[in-house]
Amino acid sequence: MMRKFWSSLRGQVILLIVAALLAAQAVSLWLFVDERSQAVRAAIGLEAAGRSANIARLIEEAPEALHSSILRAADSPMVQFELAATPLVEHRDHDGNGTIGRQIRALVGDDFTREIRVELHRVGTDQMMMRDMSSGMMTMHKSMMQGQISEMEMRLSISLQSGQWLNVGTRYHQPPMQWPWMSALAFGGTAAAVLIVALWVLLTRLTGPLRALSVAAERLGRGEESAALVPAGPTEVRDLTGAFNRMQARLTRFVSERTRLLAALGHDLRSPLTAIRVRAEMVEDDETRERIVASVEEMQEMVDATLSFARGMATGEASQTVDLGACLDELCGELRETGCALTLEPTAGLAVRIRPTALRRALRNVIENAVRYGGSADIRLSRTGTSALIQIDDNGPGIPQDALERVFEPFVRLEVSRSRETGGTGLGLSIARSIVQAHGGEIGLENRAGGGLSATVELPLEPTD
Repeated sequence: MMRKFWSSLRGQVILLIVAALLAAQAVSLWLFVDERSQAVRAAIGLEAAGRSANIARLIEEAPEALHSSILRAADSPMVQFELAATPLVEHRDHDGNGTIGRQIRALVGDDFTREIRVELHRVGTDQMMMRDMSSGMMTMHKSMMQGQISEMEMRLSISLQSGQWLNVGTRYHQPPMQWPWMSALAFGGTAAAVLIVALWVLLTRLTGPLRALSVAAERLGRGEESAALVPAGPTEVRDLTGAFNRMQARLTRFVSERTRLLAALGHDLRSPLTAIRVRAEMVEDDETRERIVASVEEMQEMVDATLSFARGMATGEASQTVDLGACLDELCGELRETGCALTLEPTAGLAVRIRPTALRRALRNVIENAVRYGGSADIRLSRTGTSALIQIDDNGPGIPQDALERVFEPFVRLEVSRSRETGGTGLGLSIARSIVQAHGGEIGLENRAGGGLSATVELPLEPTD
């Protein structure tokens, strides 16, 4: 059942949309974490730069005697300050895009009259974060950061009005990737549930009419009468339903007209044939009279067969779901009562939707054909895939290979093995094929390797769901 669901249009569309949603959520989550990490790194660097700018202003405004106290108060395991005659940073172009330098100048109110040097580089994670940081604090930081200590080190050298340099050294860590799994799962699950429900409702409006259209097309292919479908669903599906209704009406009208025409033609021929036979009786020459009467009788039999063929094409009988094995067993019982030698190997539980009278007539024609020319018939019923298979074997002379299809054409008789002395007008197999095909099945003939003919009738089984 689940496999059938995922092979359906509804299942595949839902699977595709949910997969696209999950992919979009994964990309969004990755971008969110990456942007958050960059923002945190920038904030840490700018915080150290702002702190350095404030210390520089404080030193310039405070008496020289307080400078050492200010530096001691500002020092921490993470950031260290010192006054020196020379800058700690020897390079002038390691500020990246200049963000930190601009931040410091803005805080000290400088308009590019002093020199500010910034150096950013990476260091190994096994180094102490700062020269005065204790091993215990470093262990604590590693534990907090799950061992993912950043490798970034920043050095600042800010020139002061006294001619000295304020040198600043700091290292800061990059916080580890913090994946918000619970939030992502909750959001993704809720979004997927809402999306599935919405898609289910939407696709039901699409697949419902398509399923009804499929059932109606199958019924039409079997020759069953079916009322016009009510257009439903999207515009395209409504248009498709309307086109199917028009096609069904045209086909039904065309078949009905052709059937009525054929029946009327066969009926109207009876009167002239009767008149010809009456006049033939007036012929004095016995041989001529017998030949004319024989020809009239042959024509009369062909007319009767034509009417029978027209009735076989008619689809007025209602379809029913029956057990094909029981139906075949009943038919064989009736044929045995007429003297037919038959053997039957039925299989129970094969449900087919058929017009019982019409199908019995088709099977009767094929079985009687086998008994007539082979003396007896062996009948086997089996299942192959989604079809029921009826195999009818005889021990007759068989049929030439090039005539296996031609014998299904109306009024075709093979005189060598199918002469009029053995009966038949050449319409029995034509009627059988038209009835079987009207049920959505097929019928075929093939010569058996050990002699005789094998007729195979294949009918679609009734779906179980």
